[in-house]
Amino acid sequence: MESDLSVLRVVIGDDPPARLDKALARDVPEAAALSRSRLGRLIAEGAVRRGGQVLQDPRARVAPGDEIAITLAPAQETDTRPEAIALDILHEDADLIVLNKPVGMVVHPAPGSPAGTLVNALLHHCGDTLSGIGGERRPGIVHRIDKDTSGLLVVAKSDRAHHGLAAQFEAHTVQRRYLALVWGLPHAGDPRLRGLRGISFEGGGVLKITTRLDRHRHDRQRQAVYFDRGRHAVTRAQVTEAFGTPAQLALTECWLETGRTHQIRVHMAHAGHALVGDPVYGSGRRRPARGSLPDAAMAALAAFPRQALHAAALGFEHPVSGAALHFEAPLPGDMQDLLAMLRA
Repeated sequence: MESDLSVLRVVIGDDPPARLDKALARDVPEAAALSRSRLGRLIAEGAVRRGGQVLQDPRARVAPGDEIAITLAPAQETDTRPEAIALDILHEDADLIVLNKPVGMVVHPAPGSPAGTLVNALLHHCGDTLSGIGGERRPGIVHRIDKDTSGLLVVAKSDRAHHGLAAQFEAHTVQRRYLALVWGLPHAGDPRLRGLRGISFEGGGVLKITTRLDRHRHDRQRQAVYFDRGRHAVTRAQVTEAFGTPAQLALTECWLETGRTHQIRVHMAHAGHALVGDPVYGSGRRRPARGSLPDAAMAALAAFPRQALHAAALGFEHPVSGAALHFEAPLPGDMQDLLAMLRA
């Protein structure tokens, strides 16, 4: 392999995969940080040649010894403006940042939220240290949490970190644990849960929810549980503390096998244990029994302005050094205050 400005030259090795895109994904040097999806786009754009011939079919056959030239355009600047927004950074090196996102911050600019986002803050914080990811010079947002969910995120600063982290998320090897305050008490002895499709229990009273998730048929802003369409999704949850006499709420530790949009919120609502304060999926919750909680606690629950969900722990393998990394973030003040009132 040799690199000439914006042209990367790759020689196909022995016993290549049958398809061009797969062969390139195997033989492109890791340092080039080109994912198979990125290579597919380059093929479609006519940026891949063999002996002067443009190859625009990802299924094209290749042979050992073929020299493939890939034209790489320089990364383009985005329209997103850097903003001097304070960040709670737990770890930073040349390849990635781990941070604790506050409640109310949107991760990525979108219609209705063009500024004040995590990406705006990262562009200011990182300056010129960002690499071109996906053809744009921007932070590598590998995963997201909702605007009104607090907690841990890892963000890639380099292409190789972005692709390495993305591969770990795709392989479900990233450890993500959340704390959620939910209505009711999920437990294995509940016959209603035992008879609900997609619900099972594992050792230690761990609730396992296995469904498919897709956009709601009538509301494109929501996700919904399906069993015949959508993407496979698995959530596990375990009660760590119960509140009320009898129990009316539970602090649960939830961990994700998959990471789909709104997954914990949708799955816990499907189980009949929607998150406290959830404005989208919490409308069908069961009301606490009269007298089961003090009036002050009931008022605080009714006034809680967001889903009570916090990304509390994050573990992964550093995509460059290979070191095992683990981070934890304490509950934000509003959830701590609410729990203190319930415990009182």
